[in-house]
Amino acid sequence: MISDFLRLLAVFERAALMLMMLFFLTRIRPFQSLLQKQNRSALELATVSVLFCAFAVFSTYTGLRVEGALINVRIIAIIAGGILFGPWVGIPAGIVSGVHRYLIDVDGYTSLPCLLSSVVAGLLATLIYYRARRSRLWLYGILAGMACEGLTMLLILLLTKPHAVGIAIVSKIGVPMIVGAICIGLIIRLVQDLNDEKELIAARQAKLAMDVANQTLPYFHQITRSAFESVCEIIRREIGADAVAITDTQDVLAYAGTGRECYALEGHHAISQLTREAVESGQILLNNNLRSYNLSDFHSVIIIPLREQQEAVTGTLKIYYRRRYRITGALRELAVGLSQLMSTQMAVARMEQLREGARKAEFSALQSKINPHFLFNALNAISSLIRLDPDKARQLIASLADYLRYNLARGDRLIDLAEELMQVRNYIAIEQARFGDRLQVIFALDPVSISLPSLLLQPLVENAILHGIQPRSGPGRVTIEVRDEPERVRIAVRDTGYGISQAVIEQVARGEPSGDSIGLSNVQQRLQLLYGEGLRIRRLEPGTEVCFYLPKAGGAHADSDHC
Repeated sequence: MISDFLRLLAVFERAALMLMMLFFLTRIRPFQSLLQKQNRSALELATVSVLFCAFAVFSTYTGLRVEGALINVRIIAIIAGGILFGPWVGIPAGIVSGVHRYLIDVDGYTSLPCLLSSVVAGLLATLIYYRARRSRLWLYGILAGMACEGLTMLLILLLTKPHAVGIAIVSKIGVPMIVGAICIGLIIRLVQDLNDEKELIAARQAKLAMDVANQTLPYFHQITRSAFESVCEIIRREIGADAVAITDTQDVLAYAGTGRECYALEGHHAISQLTREAVESGQILLNNNLRSYNLSDFHSVIIIPLREQQEAVTGTLKIYYRRRYRITGALRELAVGLSQLMSTQMAVARMEQLREGARKAEFSALQSKINPHFLFNALNAISSLIRLDPDKARQLIASLADYLRYNLARGDRLIDLAEELMQVRNYIAIEQARFGDRLQVIFALDPVSISLPSLLLQPLVENAILHGIQPRSGPGRVTIEVRDEPERVRIAVRDTGYGISQAVIEQVARGEPSGDSIGLSNVQQRLQLLYGEGLRIRRLEPGTEVCFYLPKAGGAHADSDHC
């Protein structure tokens, strides 16, 4: 009984040796990557096959001799390799190690049984590889190993002559060899745990990257040094780095962590030579054994180039540690993922800035189209009065000068509604000089203080006068109305002219200006650019009403069919 236990320990000892060798191999990055792959090339499968053939052959040489037989772990190597990697590993390992076992002791009692059971082990492992569930492979491996070792014992009993020798051999090596097959489960679990470890690390990295993305996203709305500094601090805190920096291709833009006092970010700090190499090569630079660094005694650094939309390098993300060899493969992958995330966020932010700039440029262009139109009509009105009423002409020139002076000074800022109404009154003063008693203007104003772009209201009044009042032979009336509603302000201009045609209403809605609707179309486009909702135009009996809504702070547009 004691001798059986010692022989079992010998099996475990040799299996442990194989397990240790596999464990150390799994710590080597290339081999670790090879084991973790799902789809392997022919060369990679050949490499793994050679490895397990070597394990199986080596097991024969390390076997313990008992009664002309060998206590070894050859079957363990064959079954484990076949179950984990399939027929291109299990079958060659079974055939090679079985033939080797036979050839080194052709006349031995157990040579032929070992050859046959080794080949069967490779075939059985292949069957399990294709048929068994992954979660139960370790159990099927143990059962297959025990079955193959049991087959070996049976063949020894059947093929060994004299029969008494076979019985003696089986009685001494049967129990240790069969029970020792438990080690197959340990080997399978070791490799499977390596894959599980990879998935767990990937999941943690994905969660960490998402956490960083969620925390940093608000700071990418404006691409500024202070925003980048906040981003650096978040990354440094989340990944446990000693320092994090963001640079462009020339200067350090932001820095957080140890050594921050050396960077007064309102100034300019040229990037280091190491960073310049990363910018120029476009490659990731990693150094886990920096001999010297001019800042805070850093010994591990990774510098990842930043690219916007996969174009040229626009900057770098730099991560520093004081300890040597602190940047692991997992951390490198995380840093690369963060850099790609940052590149995408920066590209989106820059696109938003370009879009906003284009919107402002379009808005200014629309304003510039209105100003000459108004000026042309105002100068015509004044010229008609110079001979008839010079004093009145001088007053109108003064009004026009005030209007233009204010217009030049406004820039693209928003103005108060009262200022816009002042502009309208100046315009009406000029037009009333032209039309005299034919033009009556009524202001129906609620006391409201709200901001709006300049020259939204005046073109509507101009349109009402030129296309509503001017064509009539008799007098007409223009009403300018401002109504305070709960969540918005309604501004309307009504006239008592002949009324706008449906065709013009549809042209304005489509943004297609014509000779009779230039002013309306410009205001329509500007309102849509700013508020997402344009003019509401309807024909009256008599006349036309044009209105629009301005949302109050925190308010929203309310749907209504009434203008």
